[in-house]
Amino acid sequence: MRQAHLRGRGPHLPPLDKVRQYDVEPGYVAFTMPVPKRLRVIVGETVVADTVNGVILHESDHIPVYYFPLRDIRTDLMSASGRLTVDPFKGEARYYSLKLGDEVIPDFMWRYAAPGRSGPDIGDHASFDWEKARWFEEDEEIFVHPRDPFRRVDTLPSSRHVEIFLNGELIADSRAAVFLFETGLPTRFYLPLDDVRREFLTASDTRSRCPYKGIASYYHATVKGKHYPDLAWYYPEPVHESAKIKGLVSFANEFVDRVLVDGVEQARPVTSFSHGSDRGAAHPLSTSQ
Repeated sequence: MRQAHLRGRGPHLPPLDKVRQYDVEPGYVAFTMPVPKRLRVIVGETVVADTVNGVILHESDHIPVYYFPLRDIRTDLMSASGRLTVDPFKGEARYYSLKLGDEVIPDFMWRYAAPGRSGPDIGDHASFDWEKARWFEEDEEIFVHPRDPFRRVDTLPSSRHVEIFLNGELIADSRAAVFLFETGLPTRFYLPLDDVRREFLTASDTRSRCPYKGIASYYHATVKGKHYPDLAWYYPEPVHESAKIKGLVSFANEFVDRVLVDGVEQARPVTSFSHGSDRGAAHPLSTSQ
């Protein structure tokens, strides 16, 4: 029996006490948590939703999703699009298009009016197509998806010796790296540009976004005539939580030959990046190697 006076000790995750698993899919969970942040969704100059009473939906095999109370949404700008989808855990979703003047954004908002199979009751809430709007937590714009409160990012300077090899060449050698530890992902090694053999790198036009780190720019690598597109990246202006990696270069552990830390070879990770990114087009090397 859990004791109330000890609830602040150990893993402090009270919302998980109410999580339901589904008999039809053992291990599958879906639950909501209140969000204390002010959340806004903006299209052009129009604030479509603005709330301090939002919830975040956590669901197995999905990224987290913000849902807004209907009373905090400009529902006067929405009209039913006729699209319906059915989810075994959340029920039936009805979609709505957004009309701003002469512009119509189809299927911009959706709502699960009734829960499915005792799923989370979000019937008086709705959410929006992330890619069709700008999203803000308080006054800071966020990218890709909501920041997951169960995910942690630590950026720690390290004097451990990091060596990276590609096509038989030592392309980076550093004792001044920043190690980035992110829940559920392999350690990333961010190195000063002075510790990277820049003759192998050329700038890429590729950009990507991360809710925990910001907007990344990329480098191609070419070693002994072999081209590796978008093999390395850096954050020119990371979000403040990841400020220590500003301007440092990281290489995709998944695609280089070897990564040594203090002479110990690191296991090659298998991630969504290995097979194509979670969102958007696949990484070029995920299909060429």
